[in-house]
Amino acid sequence: MKIKNKVYITATTSSSCAGENNQILFENVLSCSTGIVQDSNYFFNAKPAIGKLSSSNTFYDELILQCKKVLKNSYLENYKDTLLLIGSSVGGMNVTEDIYMCTEDYADIDPNKHHIQAISNTLTAEFDFYDTLSFSTACTSSANAMGYAYEVLSKGLYKNVLVVGADSLSRTTVGGFLTLGVLSSEPCKPFDESRNGMNVSEAVACLLIETDMREGSVELCGVGYSSDAYHMTHPHPDGQGAKEAMSKALDEAKLKPHDIDYINAHGTGTQANDSAEGNAIETLFSEKPKPYISSTKSITGHTLGAAGALEAIISCMVIKEQTIPSNTFLKKAENRKINLSLENHSQELKYVMSNSFAFGGNNCSLIFGKVDHVS
Repeated sequence: MKIKNKVYITATTSSSCAGENNQILFENVLSCSTGIVQDSNYFFNAKPAIGKLSSSNTFYDELILQCKKVLKNSYLENYKDTLLLIGSSVGGMNVTEDIYMCTEDYADIDPNKHHIQAISNTLTAEFDFYDTLSFSTACTSSANAMGYAYEVLSKGLYKNVLVVGADSLSRTTVGGFLTLGVLSSEPCKPFDESRNGMNVSEAVACLLIETDMREGSVELCGVGYSSDAYHMTHPHPDGQGAKEAMSKALDEAKLKPHDIDYINAHGTGTQANDSAEGNAIETLFSEKPKPYISSTKSITGHTLGAAGALEAIISCMVIKEQTIPSNTFLKKAENRKINLSLENHSQELKYVMSNSFAFGGNNCSLIFGKVDHVS
């Protein structure tokens, strides 16, 4: 099918451990104010550093609130012509756990509130969406949802799509990453030689994506996917899958590596991920000028299925504010051949790339572009 439309992000909202809205989130990213704290309420004597919503609302109340905010900030009267795309790795797992921990009776668990579609069910009960689709590809879930939105909008299948990345903290996810031995007891230090693990967090991130350009829009220029399937939980050491996803995104956007001004790295703070991603960036972005690179997960934590959407919003804020954030807590870089940002940089920015990589070698890269004017 022939591509005939440009695609624009026209309204966004977010809630995470780093703030209840985009402005607070980005201020905290620039000021290096982390939302990550130690928590001993999950497993035995373990005290992993995690990120809880800064809002006092329940997760599902916050989910509905953020979608209402998007609608209020948009040109839409309602969502009746809107395709809803959900990106989540946890779905309603936290609800199931809370019920079981309270009653210790499986009979009290509602299966319809457990699976990935539980988030969609919650939103469709509140809003009248045209249709819904849910993505669950671990840590690329909402990034892949963004990519799907780009594809259907650019091909003229819809006029607007709401992408919602949403994952809540659960004992299963915290315990799973503890078992893998990759959780840190302090805010993570992506790309640092002394990094010792990641921080599991929760977030809601919503993006309205349209074919019409609006005031304050950011263009979604391209998406690239790959699936290297090197290992169940480890990326290829050379970053082959990451490089392929970034290369495909550049091709889709009709750009060259030197066109990218900044890369919001996946950068989880684990030994395997940061090394592989750094190798991929070093290989692909070998010529000058090299883009600045930073990971914002030391501020937000790793929000799993919501990470792609949350970091898409951060990437849009980078373009709107024309400011590149630093790598918080980076003292001594492991890979010194990539251009890691050591302080905030205010400069002219046109194109930003955001990376999301997941277990099983599922990779997605997104490219965002500055819109010069509204015609």
